[in-house]
Amino acid sequence: MKKEIRNYVLAVVLILAGQHSYSQDKNFQIYLSFGQSNMEGAAKIEPQDTVEVDGRFQVLEAVNCPELGREMGKWYTAVPPLCRCKTGLTLTDYFGRTLVESLPKKVKVGIINVAVGGCKIELFDKDKYENYMTSAPDWMKGMVKEYDGNPYARLVEMAKIAQKSGVIKGILLHQGESNTNDTLWTKKVKIVYDNLMKDLNLDPKKVPLLAGEVVNADQGGICASMNKIIATLPETIPNSYVISSKGCTDGKDNLHFDAAGYRELGKRYAEKMLSLSENKASK
Repeated sequence: MKKEIRNYVLAVVLILAGQHSYSQDKNFQIYLSFGQSNMEGAAKIEPQDTVEVDGRFQVLEAVNCPELGREMGKWYTAVPPLCRCKTGLTLTDYFGRTLVESLPKKVKVGIINVAVGGCKIELFDKDKYENYMTSAPDWMKGMVKEYDGNPYARLVEMAKIAQKSGVIKGILLHQGESNTNDTLWTKKVKIVYDNLMKDLNLDPKKVPLLAGEVVNADQGGICASMNKIIATLPETIPNSYVISSKGCTDGKDNLHFDAAGYRELGKRYAEKMLSLSENKASK
């Protein structure tokens, strides 16, 4: 009888060990980012953006980029582009750089960026994306194809790989231009956020959502009216925070930020994340 109990206990231990055969580094902070073109990065990458990128800031490649020497599902120093192979500078570039400059040397930062230019938030709703894609333009379908037709599933797939190495600390969103004046947008974002919490076994009280404003009215932003709706997101998702785009410069189309605008907006995301971490540490 004792031998049977001992064998049973051993079997349970082996099963549990198999489930947790990897070691999470609590000092490796992971951030998921998703959205449309301003999260992809629409500005030209300038020389200052590619030199001296701290190796503590890494990107988990979400698509295969042979021209960059990168494979999907592997970590690399976060030299832009950080979304797909031919995207531009994005706010996540300076989000990560600002964090590693401010955090202790033992802390690393990893980003996973899955974004599709021109998409509505519905593309990231795992129950509605297929219907949404039936009427999507061909140029968008080409981008979505790089994520095997399901950007949300790719984000979750990469996040699970990342969880073997580090801890997911936050989610970054920049989307809204294609949903301008959609009063249901906050509820649609909540569906995506809730799904991420469930699918990745995350605690919404510990994983904030940071959502940036679209190009501000002070820059002539053509979708600036959407910022009034974005401002109400914390009423729907308690642990969410809106990042102001006021003063962040944009391009000639008044839709996309320019390189300087992305740098500033990324810093603001990082400063908010740092302030949240400080508040938790002080409690």
